[in-house]
Amino acid sequence: MEMLIPLSAILLPAIIIGIVFHYRSKNKREILETVRVAAQGGTELTPEIIRALGVKDRRRGSEIRSGIIWIAVALACIVFGWSIGQYEEEAFRAFIGFAAFPGLIGLALIGIGVFMGDTSDDAG
Repeated sequence: MEMLIPLSAILLPAIIIGIVFHYRSKNKREILETVRVAAQGGTELTPEIIRALGVKDRRRGSEIRSGIIWIAVALACIVFGWSIGQYEEEAFRAFIGFAAFPGLIGLALIGIGVFMGDTSDDAG
């Protein structure tokens, strides 16, 4: 029973993320199927039709925004580990190690946003 609480703390976010990715993938498959059927029927796919299907344009700076969110998640893990670390010394080091994953993902996304910039065709 003592293992259930830490195990659920790790599994619950993974399950939630899995559900989000599953439904996002399902939505993209349905959009692709709609586009395929329309293309086979000879319908011209204008940008307005594609926007109406729910395909979003990537906004400028979205990588930097996502990177900042991932770094905030990493900092939240560190703060949580520090608060638990007052009672359990090893917990702080474990949470710092865990926080390295979202932190490095965030740094990579910020690097992509800064160094690669906006690569879309309509950029000025």
